[in-house]
Amino acid sequence: MILPISFLIAGLLLDDIDTILKGLNTIMWSEDILLTDYLEVSGIGATLINSAILTFFNIFLLHKLKVPINGTAIAGVFIVAGFAFFGKNIYNVWPIYIGTFLYSVYQGRKYRSVIYISMFATSLSPIVSQLSFGLGLPLLEGITLGWIFGIGIGFIITPLSAHLVRAHDGYNIYNVGFTSGFIATVLIAVLRSYGLDINTQSILSTKYDIFFKIALSSFSLILIIIGYILNKKSFKGYREIFEYSGRLVTDFILLMGIGNTFVNMGIMGIISILYVIISGGVINGPVVGGILTVIGFSAFGKHPRNTIPVLLGVFVAGFLNIWDLDSTVVVIAGLFGTTLAPIAGEYGPFAGFISGFLHLAVVMNIGVVHGGVNLYNNGFSGGIVASVVVPILDTFSKGE
Repeated sequence: MILPISFLIAGLLLDDIDTILKGLNTIMWSEDILLTDYLEVSGIGATLINSAILTFFNIFLLHKLKVPINGTAIAGVFIVAGFAFFGKNIYNVWPIYIGTFLYSVYQGRKYRSVIYISMFATSLSPIVSQLSFGLGLPLLEGITLGWIFGIGIGFIITPLSAHLVRAHDGYNIYNVGFTSGFIATVLIAVLRSYGLDINTQSILSTKYDIFFKIALSSFSLILIIIGYILNKKSFKGYREIFEYSGRLVTDFILLMGIGNTFVNMGIMGIISILYVIISGGVINGPVVGGILTVIGFSAFGKHPRNTIPVLLGVFVAGFLNIWDLDSTVVVIAGLFGTTLAPIAGEYGPFAGFISGFLHLAVVMNIGVVHGGVNLYNNGFSGGIVASVVVPILDTFSKGE
């Protein structure tokens, strides 16, 4: 609860109520395709409040459904909080939740059994906004179309994600992002066949870099301190976390306890911020989303040993290739590219480095196929890279 409460208080202190309400209205009417930085679109107050509202809602949902706090739950809450800075908002996420709920009813299952998928599946919430407001349709028709598609996506994504995990065999942590990429690619292809084209964009802020460096560093340190206290004022056992590859499903809460998990989350937060600084990047909405996602998934598979090789691979690729190393798209490719951490964890740092190197090339070119409506673009790219690299690594491993 520290994160959303901090965002709520900071948002109210940094902007007045009128500015925040106008900003939230702007956020709701924005198209939200990659990359749409809410910090630039609506200001810091409205962006923080948007994230706080969605984070509070998901925590409430977990509590109401009596879902235990485990690594998956933490990852889900943090990824929603992070992407609420550039794509998820208080208008466009609800159809996805409704769709997953209807799927659970249709299957005769309790909603709690698909709640994690609901949280991750909001990766496709920009489709709701784009169909509602971005195609030039009459307002009622656009909203109706957006909600129909959003509910439909929520309904089908659970069985699809269960099937597609086989392609990368659990070596891409953002499996729902991989699934979302396929759904978005098919949907955009259909829309384009009717002359309705959707393309990526780049609306980015540069105003709040120092603020978020201080805020996120402080939050990471708080996590380390809390973890240290919960672990009986000790870091004992933390190094054992490096023994896990991170392959799906690796829940550090269950395996290592909440204390060591919090320590790991804090350390990964610091590493992520240092990566941004070393890359020369600016912390804006998408980068905040990347850092919070890394922190959240550090309860669910990521740790320094399996992520640093991937970060180095992306960094070197950015240095050698045609893209600017300090650009937001390259910086977040490194942060989100840690979805491939299990490859480094299972096959060693060199394999992780190569995966990160390849990941940048793929992620910089894959957005065009889904028009930027899949927020987890790196999850889609990571799934492709893992699906190609892992069978090759298996072949050489078995040949030894």
